[in-house]
Amino acid sequence: MNAERDLSPLTPNIVRALNDKMYEKRKVAALEIEKLVREFVAQNNTAQIKHVIQILSQEFALSQHPHSRKGGLIGLAACSIALGKDSGQYLRELIEPVLTCFNDADSRLRYYACEALYNIVKVARGSVLPHFNVLFDGLSKLAADPDPNVKSGSELLDRLLKDIVTESSKFDLVSFVPLLRERIYSNNQYARQFIISWILVLENVPDIILLEYLPEILDGLFQILGDNSKEIRKMCEVSLGEFLKEIKKMPDSVKFAEMANILVIHCQSSDDLIQLTAMSWMREFLQLAGRVMLPYSSGILTAVLPCLSYDDRKKSIKEVANVCNLSLMKLVTPEDDESDDTSHLPSQEELPSYQESVDRGTPDTDNDSSLDNISVFAPRSSPATAVTLNLDGIVQVLDRYLHEPSTGMMTRICVLKWLYHLYIKTPRKMFRHTDLLFPILLKTLSDESDEVILKDLEVLAEIASSPAGQSNSANEEPVGGQTKLQVPSPARGVLPGSCGEGARGLESSPSTPTMNSYFHRFMVNLLKRFSSERKLLEIRGAFIIRQLCLLLNAENIFHSMADILLREEDLKFASTMVQNLNSILLTSSELFQLRSQLKDLQTPESCNLFCCLYRSWCHSPVATVSLCFLTQNYRHAYHLIQKFLQWGPGGHCGFPD
Repeated sequence: MNAERDLSPLTPNIVRALNDKMYEKRKVAALEIEKLVREFVAQNNTAQIKHVIQILSQEFALSQHPHSRKGGLIGLAACSIALGKDSGQYLRELIEPVLTCFNDADSRLRYYACEALYNIVKVARGSVLPHFNVLFDGLSKLAADPDPNVKSGSELLDRLLKDIVTESSKFDLVSFVPLLRERIYSNNQYARQFIISWILVLENVPDIILLEYLPEILDGLFQILGDNSKEIRKMCEVSLGEFLKEIKKMPDSVKFAEMANILVIHCQSSDDLIQLTAMSWMREFLQLAGRVMLPYSSGILTAVLPCLSYDDRKKSIKEVANVCNLSLMKLVTPEDDESDDTSHLPSQEELPSYQESVDRGTPDTDNDSSLDNISVFAPRSSPATAVTLNLDGIVQVLDRYLHEPSTGMMTRICVLKWLYHLYIKTPRKMFRHTDLLFPILLKTLSDESDEVILKDLEVLAEIASSPAGQSNSANEEPVGGQTKLQVPSPARGVLPGSCGEGARGLESSPSTPTMNSYFHRFMVNLLKRFSSERKLLEIRGAFIIRQLCLLLNAENIFHSMADILLREEDLKFASTMVQNLNSILLTSSELFQLRSQLKDLQTPESCNLFCCLYRSWCHSPVATVSLCFLTQNYRHAYHLIQKFLQWGPGGHCGFPD
């Protein structure tokens, strides 16, 4: 720059000094500028004040020469000091050239820019708040500056700006949040630390309600929680903890629905701290928001279910996930089965008010905790019932986890508990999915875990006995093409000791619960599975049938299986199966009542049952004789033994003449 150039009202001496490479000379020039501007202020000469600022900005601060830029920066700071309380009128002109120098390649110049802005802000105080976003943007860049002096200078300016925001009631949070949302995704450690420090400050300002804008920054906070720096992770933990405290204090002002999917994503994080924190938030959301969370059930289950199979290394995550699972399960009610109408989610005004505290005790980790131990408060007003349960999405998730070979045992157990719960609470809607679920439920009977099989049998038993399944009976043809469990009429005469043809048909007893179409399908497919997996029959066959006899009516089970085996083409399997059924009938404590019924043969129903069993038991001579002994048909048993002696080895039992 030509020092002799006329830049009045700046004198040639001031201009030369501002361009000097020596700091002391530039400082002297700044004092002269301060004196000059004070005179203009006293004269109320705003035109000259603006002209001085423009010269310092255009001719110096934005100059191509580094020493001129340094002179311009100190000159602008001097102007601000001279203006005092009136500096607010000229802040845009003062701040913009200084912020431009934040991007300078020279670290010394960036430091001087920090120093200049510090002086400008210190004088203006609250007047800088309308320019807060550009100041914050510039500071966020300097926070990651590689030069330690620049970083130190930016920290001083940062603390000053925080003090101003804290003491002011005019902070424009609405315009700041978009910038915060953008900057929060920085990967630089220092920038992240800068962002978190500001969030912590804003959280502690009484007049600033940052909670309202939490959905805008929650995802970024969880990203920062995974930072490699322990200090940054700790700061982020504190910030999230403060937000969670506010959520518990003011649940009616929280936008739960807008944050649900964010939590779902981070509940699946590979970082233990992120996952545990997100899962803890999810637990609170489920207990505070109640049915508002139902539309997000499939995502929540996707995140929660795998955690239930964690080992002791992730015990904390497993325990919290268990609470989340039970809380979500309790939100499903019979009302969800009543209507298919899709209703709107409640607005913030419709969210519930809560009068009681929530019991957040962690249940035992054995997954046997009762739902009654989890307190989930429903809203006092009715709008919460308008939330729609996304049953299709839930079933898809449960079905996927049952199909995946890598699914852990505790997760499989919980999936089956969910299916059972849904069949109990929403049977009508669940039966629309039964054809999809039926094959995998049958396949799960081959699971290695007895507990998994027990839960699987509970689900299958509920499907087979639920009245909701009756509506499908008229429209669906079960496997085998039958909807009734009928026993064929005897080909010859009446068996000794039987009830005769005068009995009321040969169907299952009218005194027992009516089975729906899936009962017969279940029996047919169970026997098919035993036929194709002989090892399953050998190892678990008796266990499965005995448990079914506890869950369903034993008479119906034996009646149905005998009827199906009567048509079995694989005679060897039929013989093996009859022998197994006979052994269970004679020895199992679960069949005591059925044995008593067969011993007496006092009712038409017991006689019909004996006739049905007898025809299938004929696949095995020993089983046939055992059945006769059990029913006290001793004379007929004697005749059968005589026949066996006549036939010799390899003979086959048949109906007597």
